[in-house]
Amino acid sequence: MIFNFNNRSYDLNARSYVMGILNITPDSFSDGGKYYSLKPDLDKILKDAEQMQKDGADFIDVGGESSRPGAEEISISEELDRVIPVIEKLKHVIDIPISIDTYKSGVAEEALKAGAEIVNDISGFRFDDRIAEVTSKYNASCILMHIKGTPKDMQINPVYDNVVDDVYNYLSESIEIAGKNKINQIIIDVGIGFGKTLKHNLELINNLKRFSEPGYPVLIGLSNKSFIDKIFPTPVNERLAGTIAGNCVSALNGGNIFRVHNVLDNVRALKVIDAIKAERNI
Repeated sequence: MIFNFNNRSYDLNARSYVMGILNITPDSFSDGGKYYSLKPDLDKILKDAEQMQKDGADFIDVGGESSRPGAEEISISEELDRVIPVIEKLKHVIDIPISIDTYKSGVAEEALKAGAEIVNDISGFRFDDRIAEVTSKYNASCILMHIKGTPKDMQINPVYDNVVDDVYNYLSESIEIAGKNKINQIIIDVGIGFGKTLKHNLELINNLKRFSEPGYPVLIGLSNKSFIDKIFPTPVNERLAGTIAGNCVSALNGGNIFRVHNVLDNVRALKVIDAIKAERNI
């Protein structure tokens, strides 16, 4: 599968790709406050982004609002204050694509003007009617994720008739929205941890090939998430082993892009998986 994106070409059959996470928030579940207290710590952000690229990141994802379970929505102006100065500086120090993690059209538009090239929407174009239009206007790519409910209530007893079918149908509808807006550079994300129990998450990981069927790259975002803690109780900053294990199995099952906090160790692990896949001709 070849993914053509803004004069770049990604051969998804050749290897796995890694997206480094920059959360410019005081309250994200894994790294809240790392880059932000009263304002973004630009020097640290730029230094870490450069290191992520050196470590093998193919994309950098910038987010200004936490989407952890129970998170409250922040204003557009506050989100813009967090992410726009970062993106404006970032585009001069790295030469890999920048993604803006937002579901708000106003934030997406300003981020795309500032230099972002991908809109990463946790709602799959459902929370804001204009975000697909904005993505199309700037000829940007999109990441369409499944979520059940909102970050504030998504983990309150999530129930599905069939989690694989339900998530597949939701993402199919999101792809239709993108198509109606003439967006064809699409990545899909099953939304690990976004309105799912441990069993739901494991079912989705074990059925990723189903989500490859429409022909779009599949992104996996399980880095440091709480389902790992449910398997073996671990503080959030000690979940690297669980993250790597989940990503490696996901790569064997059809995952293409891996959104992670720790770039270097995931890149190394995925190189081993890619070599195994190549030998097995998976």
